[in-house]
Amino acid sequence: MRATSSVIVGRDAETRVLDEALDSVGRGAGRAVFLVGEAGIGKSRLAGESALRAYDRDMPVLRGRATSTGLVVPFRPLAEALSSRFRAAGAPDDPELQPYRPALAGLVPEWRSAAAAPGYAISLVELAEALLRLLAVLGRERGCVILLEDLHDSDTETIAVVEYLVDNVAELPVLLVGTLRPDPGPALDLALAAELRNTVALRELGPLDGAAVRDMAAACLDAAPGEVPPAAHAHLVRWAGGNPYLVEVLLADLLDTGRLSRAGDGWRFAEQGGATVPAGAVRSWARRLDRLDEPVRELLLVAATLGGRFSVGALRAVTGLDDRALFAHLRSASEVGIIAPDGAAHDHYAFRHALTADALRASLPPAEQAALARRAASAIEDSAGELAGELAGDQRQLVATLRLAAGDRVAASRQFAQVGRQMLDAGASGSAAVLLERARGLASDEERHEVTVQLAIAQAESGRLDEAAALLDDLPPVPAGSLAAELRAQAHTQVAWVATMAEQKEEARRRIRAARALLGAAPRPEQEAALAVVEGHLALLPERDGRGGKGGRERLEEAERSARCAALTAEERGRPVVACQAWQLLAMLSRERGFDEADACLERMLAVAEEHRLAVYRAEALVRLGTNAFMRTGEATRLETARTAAHELGSLALLQAVDGFLAMQSVLGGRWDRAREITERSVEASARLQNLSTHRYLLLVDATLAAHRGRARDQEKALLRFRRAGGEESMLVPLQRGLCQAVGALMGEDRDRAKAEIEAALAWEREHPSFFYLSGRYGLGPLLRVLDGEDTGREAHREALASPGGQLAWNRMFLDLADAVLRGRDGDPDGALRAVERAGRAATVFPQAWHLALRLTAEAALADSWGEPVAWLRTAEEYFHDAGVPPVAGACRALMRQAGVSVPQRRGGRERIPAGLRTAGVTPREYEVFVLLAERPGNQQIAQSLCISPRTVEKHMASLMAKTGSQDRSALCALSAESAYTP
Repeated sequence: MRATSSVIVGRDAETRVLDEALDSVGRGAGRAVFLVGEAGIGKSRLAGESALRAYDRDMPVLRGRATSTGLVVPFRPLAEALSSRFRAAGAPDDPELQPYRPALAGLVPEWRSAAAAPGYAISLVELAEALLRLLAVLGRERGCVILLEDLHDSDTETIAVVEYLVDNVAELPVLLVGTLRPDPGPALDLALAAELRNTVALRELGPLDGAAVRDMAAACLDAAPGEVPPAAHAHLVRWAGGNPYLVEVLLADLLDTGRLSRAGDGWRFAEQGGATVPAGAVRSWARRLDRLDEPVRELLLVAATLGGRFSVGALRAVTGLDDRALFAHLRSASEVGIIAPDGAAHDHYAFRHALTADALRASLPPAEQAALARRAASAIEDSAGELAGELAGDQRQLVATLRLAAGDRVAASRQFAQVGRQMLDAGASGSAAVLLERARGLASDEERHEVTVQLAIAQAESGRLDEAAALLDDLPPVPAGSLAAELRAQAHTQVAWVATMAEQKEEARRRIRAARALLGAAPRPEQEAALAVVEGHLALLPERDGRGGKGGRERLEEAERSARCAALTAEERGRPVVACQAWQLLAMLSRERGFDEADACLERMLAVAEEHRLAVYRAEALVRLGTNAFMRTGEATRLETARTAAHELGSLALLQAVDGFLAMQSVLGGRWDRAREITERSVEASARLQNLSTHRYLLLVDATLAAHRGRARDQEKALLRFRRAGGEESMLVPLQRGLCQAVGALMGEDRDRAKAEIEAALAWEREHPSFFYLSGRYGLGPLLRVLDGEDTGREAHREALASPGGQLAWNRMFLDLADAVLRGRDGDPDGALRAVERAGRAATVFPQAWHLALRLTAEAALADSWGEPVAWLRTAEEYFHDAGVPPVAGACRALMRQAGVSVPQRRGGRERIPAGLRTAGVTPREYEVFVLLAERPGNQQIAQSLCISPRTVEKHMASLMAKTGSQDRSALCALSAESAYTP
């Protein structure tokens, strides 16, 4: 007989916490709540209660549970949670989620068609960010709840994703509820650390007191608390220890044995000797098993051996039962409340509680437990062999667990190691590290070192470089050049690559030295190629101690020679990944000789990637080709194509990188709203993804946006964030100085500071490798020198023209204007005008920079009497006044006054004047008069409407007729009426 409580007792404080969290989420402020307690203490009951209360508020609820079998199944709780929602409601089709579908495709079957391209492993942070966006969409209207139970049994990937959600859920309408036991491990570490950071409400569930046990027993019996026999209550308090699950188990045992029974309108408890009283759950379950049919009892013991959750296929293989008998026994076990179908998988069952499986196993003597585990392992292996196939990953883990339970540590180690290697190849490095760690602890002395090498790679790929280094350093020495040495050298090389990408230069160098020592004096060409590529990328990183200059140049030249040899060797020796890495490096290093050569390297990288179906490197090549095209022409067509490739790949990190380039292109193109939309969408997301290089670039774009708009205060705020993110220790310093701060200084009419910023960028480039060509060195800097009449101006102009950087559209605009100034100064006004026209053609996509350059050039044209400086100044003044940049607009007006030109007074409301009338010089007050003329009023009416004198109206009328070319008042009124009806 089943005895379950329909109500929750003794948990009022925890229920209030969950209610408050639901209220907060309904207001759009996310929360995270962790419920911690021993098995059976009521964590799942509370989680279920929060789900019911969320349903009452019409909130979507997603619920998943980790497996209690001990198997490492990446993301199982998350996949089950999403399935629990989408199985009935369907997956959302919100366009906002389109970029995130590839990352979630492994968890959402409906999105499998959008899965990441083969060869690309979605990073944990990409997956976590995608899940965060999905939850935000689901909770957009009323909030949503995601319940993740038994996190102590979760894989490390799930724990990492949960940590990401906990740290970033506060601004979203999402409630995360997690349950876990207080067992040492990653889940408890996460919970305690999150509590210290005040990002989670942690509630530890203690045992029920005597009154709560009585209330619970009454609820199970559907009786009033006073109707529970005192002796029965005392029995439950003594043996259950306040554990709700054990209360139910012991109460069911009392009912099954007849010791607790109905007596008229109440309940009667039969006292018995101590020997017949169950000592706990184990004895209780043993008694319950004894009352079951023999086949059902045997089936449940096998199922318990397989774990708290088991598959029908594994059970069939071990028991040998046909389907008819098997499912009949499963139904019998379900009817008595011991097991239930697992809602997450149609071919799985689960024990009602994890303690049930533990208790059933413990009811057998140790020798019998070992024999049953051995029999189960052999049966599962034999069944796979009969199908002429290999064990799947979860089957192999189950066999390893069973072999370990049977006492065969070495066999268990080999199975764990095999699954760990498979997971590492699939990109699940965290789970791989867990399994390889298990294998290492069980392995024989002969096999332990090989497992350690694989474990070190998994730890590095998981971002735990310190642990990886310690593992490799603790290995005993082996002869250089031996097979064992080569395997270790490969591991050192892989760890060095990870360290280089993480900008941990010293660690990367240590790994490279270790690899070379293991390979000896004559490594094979493909081994040398792999090391050369890592060393080349390492040479690109700036040195914090300022080392650079001539020595830095020599290192880059050596890196380029080595990379070219590595690229050819890698292609010849069948190492396409190394070849792509080498061509990518060469594209960067060859830029200074011209973008044609750089693009040729990228096209070769693209060809290798497409030939070998390396989706990651294909997308990387397209992104870099798109970036180079943007720098050449200012157009973003190829960048948009690259963005599509990054989206198809499913790489959020690469997608953010492309968005960063598109945002900068929008800044240079004067499309402020587009740039702002990208940075607002991507800055915080890139930080959450730990996509450091892109995050820094986006912060710099944000600062550059403010600088180019003349927003000095916003620029400084953005630069502060850039500095805090380590921007001034990155390769972005030349752009920070020359493209952001120098232009910002010019927008404040501080030319000396602008020149100082560009000089600072040049000084940095002399000491560090630099591959950015928009730092002012090849365009704006020479123009400013020429304008100030510096002796070095002509030489700087000639050098910039001869360089590849001088051929880029942005720089070419400034260089052509510098040429115009020099020609005008040398008495060649026609040549100067032609140079201005060339600059204008190059500047069609750079409106802000073009008007700023016109303002600068007009000053020189006025001084040397050439060109059309007044027209240029009027155009620039109009642009910067409308853009809200008073310093530049004021400088233009001052120069026009110096030229003897009448400059209209600026009033507010100029933005309301149609462009044609603004160009004609119509002032805001004149426009107010013009608008009234549509109704053909007299001067007196206009004067009264505008609170001015009739004489002033006459002056405005005369000015309007002159500026618009109207022959008389009637024509001017007709023009006003026409303008009023023109959209």
